[in-house]
Amino acid sequence: MLVVGENGAGKTNLLESLHVGTQGFSPRTRVDAQLVRFGAEAARVALSGHRGNTLVQTEVTLGPQKRAKLNGATLRAADQLRMELATLVFTPDRLAVVKGGPATRRAYFDRALGRLAPGRAALPAEYAAAVGQRNAALRRIAAGFSSREALSPWTEQVAELGQALVEARTEAIALLTPAFAERASELGLAQARLAYSSDPLSREALEARLERDLERGATGLGPHLDDVTILSGSRDLRSFGSQGEQRLAVLSLLLGEAEIIRERRSVPPLLLLDDVLSELDPGRRRILTERISRDGQTLITATSAAALPLEPDLVLHVTPGEVRAA
Repeated sequence: MLVVGENGAGKTNLLESLHVGTQGFSPRTRVDAQLVRFGAEAARVALSGHRGNTLVQTEVTLGPQKRAKLNGATLRAADQLRMELATLVFTPDRLAVVKGGPATRRAYFDRALGRLAPGRAALPAEYAAAVGQRNAALRRIAAGFSSREALSPWTEQVAELGQALVEARTEAIALLTPAFAERASELGLAQARLAYSSDPLSREALEARLERDLERGATGLGPHLDDVTILSGSRDLRSFGSQGEQRLAVLSLLLGEAEIIRERRSVPPLLLLDDVLSELDPGRRRILTERISRDGQTLITATSAAALPLEPDLVLHVTPGEVRAA
């Protein structure tokens, strides 16, 4: 599906609303107030579609209270939608996954972990909460408001959850790497691969550096400090990749993950590709559109229908405040 319109017409807003309606949150911001129209108190996204042969209806309301429904049933939290529905999004700012700092990559791959292994989706947040509690305990001890014995339970939790997170990340990245490399090769990014390693984490290792952690008031060992390296051959694309190569790497990550989700869930994810064609040469545009046309549903935005080398199933024209089918 091709979404066309002038710059500023609202194409990105349309894709963002689809992400909110299927995942419960925006890919752009975690501040829900930024998603509500100026002057309005609330916003609502309601979607209806099919997952395989099953009808799926969702509703997300943003306002003083955030609420989400799936097939009429109210969910405990809006982001529970992502446990049921898979949506992958590319926006120009996603290049930060490659050229940004380690925290951006950790967040990206932890979200991918949740999509590829839903049973482990809560692990990054649980580990982050344990690290936060341990850091707070370190500061209380350093200020003389608590004893070192109070730190022990949090050290145990950080070690246990940290080990589990490293294992889960390692498995997810090992699963993603072959598909990423294959899609990158198709797009002309040679010898693409992912590399992840983590310093051994244990209760003993944390206790060995306790004095340093007390000085800093922070836990200085664990997967909250790790990084995932995205490479082409021996080149780290963060430092030695062109913007074009970084773009291809992000696209390849998305396409590789989409393939794995389809294999694991038997239903392909919804793909939302915003302004993905503008910086691709004609050959790569054709390769990309041929790949995404094979199965599943993809919405791709452009300022002109001529940007897409293949005939789309449907063209939507976006003007401010209106979306209409061609």
